Amino acid sequence: MPHSDTAGRILRAAASLFAEQGFAETTMRQITARAGVNLAAVNYHFGSKDKLILAVSEIYIHPLLSNLEALLEERAALAEQTIALEELVEMLMRALLSVDNQTPDALAVFMRLLDLAYMRPQAQLREFLAERYGRRLQPFLMQVRADSAPMEDDEFFWRLHFLLGSVTFTLSNFQTLVSIGDGGEDREMKLERTLHRMVPVLAAGLQARAETTRFCWL
Repeated sequence: MPHSDTAGRILRAAASLFAEQGFAETTMRQITARAGVNLAAVNYHFGSKDKLILAVSEIYIHPLLSNLEALLEERAALAEQTIALEELVEMLMRALLSVDNQTPDALAVFMRLLDLAYMRPQAQLREFLAERYGRRLQPFLMQVRADSAPMEDDEFFWRLHFLLGSVTFTLSNFQTLVSIGDGGEDREMKLERTLHRMVPVLAAGLQARAETTRFCWL
């Protein structure tokens, strides 16, 4: 959605601070100072810090899903057969790269948002994301399910969240992982290479045979 210049400055300042410090650690005073506005302006455009977080989330989630939908539609037009799981995960990685191209902080903020959504007090954020974007994500998830190993809904739920957790951890700690890994490439090339490396690992996790045996941990 289009924003006024003031609202845009507030969003950019908030996103930058969220990436640097996290959501809980960032204060409204810090946001207003960086944006060069007063608290009344933030309240006028967004109403509260929680609603500002929701507005920031839309900056990244909307283009991510738009890109993913376009890739899926383009691929589906070529053939009606089931799309291979590795290709679907590759689509997701390409969509994440489109988010990263927006600003240097984009993926860091997006990963913090996903992490925040799983915290107990953030029911509002979870409900907002599910209500606003859940339906748009369904065609992609249906394709993923079609080429995954046969499993119950509960098992598929956990496999998806293992996938999401792997992506979140890797991208949240990307700079640290880069610093202890091999060098010789710029950040953009390293990010693309890292996402590509994740594709076979994540696809294999979804295609692994689901165990029906119940384990008793001693």
